[in-house]
Amino acid sequence: MSDKTLVSAHFHANLGLYWLLSGSLVFILSFIGIPLLLLWFPLGLLATRHYINNMSAELTEQKLIVRKGLFTRTENTVPLDKITDMALIQGPIMRMFDLHKLTIETAGQSSAGALISLTGVVDVTHFRSQVLAQKSKIMAQKGNAPADENTDVLILDHLQQMNATLLRIEQSLNAKPSN
Repeated sequence: MSDKTLVSAHFHANLGLYWLLSGSLVFILSFIGIPLLLLWFPLGLLATRHYINNMSAELTEQKLIVRKGLFTRTENTVPLDKITDMALIQGPIMRMFDLHKLTIETAGQSSAGALISLTGVVDVTHFRSQVLAQKSKIMAQKGNAPADENTDVLILDHLQQMNATLLRIEQSLNAKPSN
């Protein structure tokens, strides 16, 4: 079965500038780092440009594939049915650059926080909605579609039967004489 690419994410051109400015604020706040600003901008421009060129995010029919890294390159492949949350975050500096961070959390994740974090995706809300729509499509095909009204009635009936059974058990326990 082929798993063709449905959507590829693109990244904002000003993402590198956002990272440089954020790093500069850290250097300025540390006071010791102020002289390092002279090296930060030329080296940072080069590094961020290469880093952004190595970033990609692809939505396929079954999974989300995210690649990034400069020296150590990583590739995360997340099956869509394992995604539990996709959050959009935008801090004050991000708002200045019209950027968002998209975080992706999965079921069975071993660490707290997001498994994948993507900053600067162009039209991030559309990309996110595409991923969630494809996830819903997969879940419906697997028979894990959201419960309908009939399923809710069956669940309620089972819960009422369990409650009645528990009440009978409690009554029989209370009726036994204590020694």
